Amino acid sequence: MIPVIAIVGRPNVGKSTLFNQITKTRDALVADVPGVTRDRQYGDAEFEHKKFIIIDTGGVGDEEPHSIDPLMANQSWLAAAEATSILFLVDAKSGITAADEAVVKRLRKLKKTVYLVVNKTEGLDLDIALAEFYQLGLGEPIAIAAVHNRGIKQLLTKVTAGFSPIEAESQEDEKGIKIAIVGKPNVGKSTLVNRILGEERVVVFDQPGTTRDSIFIPFERFDKQYTLIDTAGIRRRSRIDDSLEKFSVIKTLQAIEAAQVVIFVIDARENITDQDLKLLGFVLRVGKAIIITVNKWDGLTSERREEVRRELERRLAFIDFARIHFISALHGTGVGDLYAFIDEAYAAAMQALSTAQATKLLEAAVAEHQPPMVGGRRIKLRYAHIGGHNPPIIVIHGNQLDKLPGAYKRYLVKYYRDKLKMIGTPIRLELKVSNNPYK
Repeated sequence: MIPVIAIVGRPNVGKSTLFNQITKTRDALVADVPGVTRDRQYGDAEFEHKKFIIIDTGGVGDEEPHSIDPLMANQSWLAAAEATSILFLVDAKSGITAADEAVVKRLRKLKKTVYLVVNKTEGLDLDIALAEFYQLGLGEPIAIAAVHNRGIKQLLTKVTAGFSPIEAESQEDEKGIKIAIVGKPNVGKSTLVNRILGEERVVVFDQPGTTRDSIFIPFERFDKQYTLIDTAGIRRRSRIDDSLEKFSVIKTLQAIEAAQVVIFVIDARENITDQDLKLLGFVLRVGKAIIITVNKWDGLTSERREEVRRELERRLAFIDFARIHFISALHGTGVGDLYAFIDEAYAAAMQALSTAQATKLLEAAVAEHQPPMVGGRRIKLRYAHIGGHNPPIIVIHGNQLDKLPGAYKRYLVKYYRDKLKMIGTPIRLELKVSNNPYK
């Protein structure tokens, strides 16, 4: 299973800034006041071909009357308990505080691998700045300046040393195609799993949050192997009160990472929410093949069905490559058709393409629509090849590719998708600028 790293520390030591640097995003809210992070933030990250999930937590250890809510601090400790390893972040300019010492005592009880990370070292003599932190007894401190992205590479080199690199998946493994069933609580995920399996394999109860963990279920259909992954539902964070349910978000994200195809379940009787879109965004960022499955379709009037179709078309325009399939998991309507879409999406995600084929398509795309001129010179796209699968990565070599407009990149993706009939999977472009031997 993909490793999980939790960032832990008292308020205002730079946890969210470090999270943003590691994930290469601006997902975590950053401000120079304590307690901005009131809840956990999850991100997917990759370093030197090693993937992991990183968690930004709320502040812990500070017992001032107006510090972060103790319930939120408790959530931070739950995240730390689940993590593979922990980055304990301290402030070089503040030195060791009583709150830091309290955090260290609790970290020891977790019996986890803990890395002592000293932030805000910019402008300081490192030997002097790090000296006092040795007395915390957590080994050699690692100096960083998160706001300036200094020391992050050295930190990740050490932290991910034992992680396994990503391996390209060229064929189905012994358990077949891995399928994650994902969505908000109470949209019918477990009912769908039971319907697919034809047995009461997963507990179903009309109450959100019944599934507390991700369950891997191998099965066979028409001599073909599959593994279903039933995941705990993710609801909007402001509505998550139960610590176990909140805790299970990690398992859901790990399940998405472990899957090859994601069946994203939406309740037809509810409007698509921002939480749906956030979770879809995570699926896209990690590049998984996807099928949008609209459940509880039975019983809706024709007018309501048309409204739902229009809403989905409007809100899901960014994922127009995915099939949208309407089912009733309870009654089994449309469930059998999912297998054809699963196989289709998986085949697209794992499609083989020779360098000659990829280059021929690139040349045809350029002939049909030339890239723009930059500084009086035409951007040149020379050749292409496949750089990976699930998602398919098309590597294009040429000149001035750093100036290639986003609209033209989208055109190339659409061209490859249409010609190769790659339905259900995102496609990524990787641009490589050719070196000039005479430069």
